[in-house]
Formats: sequence, structure tokens, C-alpha cells
Amino acid sequence: MDLDLAQVRAFATAAEELHFGRAAARLAISQQALSKRVARLEAALGARLLDRDPRGVGLTGAGHRFLEPARRLLAQGDLAVAAVAGARRPLRVDVWGHLYAPMRTLARAVEGVPGLEVEPVPGRDLPSVAAALQRGESDAGFGRVHPLPDGRDAGLAHRLVRLEPVDALLSTDHPLAGRDVLRPGDLRGSVLHYPAAVDRLDFLTRFADRFGIEERAGSTNLGLERFAERIRTDPACFSLLPADCPLPDLPGGPGSPGIRTVPLADPTPLYAWSLLWRDTDEPPHRLDPLLGAFTGAARRSRWLEYDPARDWLPGPDEAALDG
Repeated sequence: MDLDLAQVRAFATAAEELHFGRAAARLAISQQALSKRVARLEAALGARLLDRDPRGVGLTGAGHRFLEPARRLLAQGDLAVAAVAGARRPLRVDVWGHLYAPMRTLARAVEGVPGLEVEPVPGRDLPSVAAALQRGESDAGFGRVHPLPDGRDAGLAHRLVRLEPVDALLSTDHPLAGRDVLRPGDLRGSVLHYPAAVDRLDFLTRFADRFGIEERAGSTNLGLERFAERIRTDPACFSLLPADCPLPDLPGGPGSPGIRTVPLADPTPLYAWSLLWRDTDEPPHRLDPLLGAFTGAARRSRWLEYDPARDWLPGPDEAALDG
């Protein structure tokens, strides 16, 4: 049978949103049109794909089995269109982890590379970037990759492109603020402050678990300046910040007293930046210039140096480096 891609896209969008209204809005069609497309697809397949009830939308067993092949079909269709209509368009790269300033690294890798055109697009977080990649809305993602629940990262591949040391971010009134270097274990007894909800920042949680940081506090993501101000006003707190990430300006101007960063050693925690894309046997050829740019930057700036006797990486990051 020949599948109608509009019907397949309607099903996949409804399966991702689990809500017909939101799915219809994303596709810029009416909810009635979306429902009809899904119903026609189910009739053609001879199987119910979605359960509808007043509480929302859920996948049936057949829907679960159909979803991943459907995503791959849609991605291939988008690639076929792009091969004809947009062979020279810029690479769309969805970027997340904005509090850690990912654009610093992306810019250093791609600036001045002949023939490489990149269109960075702000992504909300890893789950939203992964969903955009699976829908074929972007070519690659850039940020820190970690396992997602419920297999939401299925069908995606990634490559580590930079390992960046992290420093402790402290109020100048913190008891350890006068030290030149800290061990991660020295921070036991302080409160690890998250710049967002605790369940949204995998790296900080793995750091806290590894080094015995028991007290943790989440917050609302209102940007790096508000986060740094929270650290400045609470000497019991600390957080982590990539070593090359510039400190924000606080009241009093650049360099004002109030916060400082202290390097961490023995071991030095490393934050792993990765490129992410839809999984194939090899990265798509369109990504070759981007991957080459990162390879060159890593070689020049020694971005991928890792010594397990000196450094610390979370388990999944270390496994990705070995791979």
C-alpha cells in the first residue's frame, strides 16, 4: 500500500503531543482535519493507532510499533525534498543549554570555515531538540546529550566534540571562596544550586551523586544573571559553570565583588558538548563540513583531552568518548 505522508505526519505529531489540539496547532491545520487524517490512516492500515478519551490521547500497541518507522519515513521524505529544493541552504543547528553559553563553542568551531553556513536556532532543552530532529525540522543539535526517559532519543546518534572543565561558582562570602583550587569533595556541606528544576539538569545531578553533595536546590530558569545573583546572596550555595563561560555582570558592573569561580581538581569535572543528529549508518553527508570544523577546532584547542586519572566524566559521557 502507498502511505499518505500528510496522514503519517498527523499521526506522528499527535503521538508526540498526546493532544489533538496542540498537534493541530503545530501543523497549522484544524483539529477536525487532523482527526480525519489519522482516522484515514488507521482505516488504510486496518489498525487503531491512537486511543482517544476525555483525559487525552494515548498510543495503542500498534501505534507504538508504527511510530518509529513513521518518523524515519517522514525524515526520508524531508530529505528527498531538501535534495531538490534546498541543497545549498544553511545547516540548521538547534542549540540548548543556554545558561552554559553553547554559542561560544559553536562559533569557535564554525567561524571562518570556507563553504560552511550554519543557522543556529535556540532550542528549549534536549527533549525538544530531539523531537525536532526526529521530525526533520533541523539538521543537527548542539549541547550536552544524556539518556532520555521512555526512549525519546531512539533513532538519534551523537558525537562528543568538546570536553570543557567546570569551575565552582561561589559567593565571595562562601567559606571556600578564598581558595585557589578546590576538590569536588570539599563542597560537601554546601547546597548545590540548580539554575532550573532539579530533574532538568542531568550533569549536576550526576556530579552531586558522585561527590556526595546531598543538599540540592532547584529554581526557575530566569537567565544566568538572575542565577548568579542568587549565588551571590546565599553563601551556603554553590553551582558549577564551564571554565570558559564568562561571568555575568551583576550590580556594580563587570568584575564587581560578589561572585567568583574557583577551579576544581583531583579530579577535574568535564562538561561534554556533543553534536546530535538523526541516526543512520553514517552521519549525513550534509554534516561533513560541520563535523570537520569541530574536528579541526578540537585538534587546535585540545578540546577532547581526557585522562581518567585526572578528570571526571559522567558514565554515559565516558562511554561515548570510548565509542
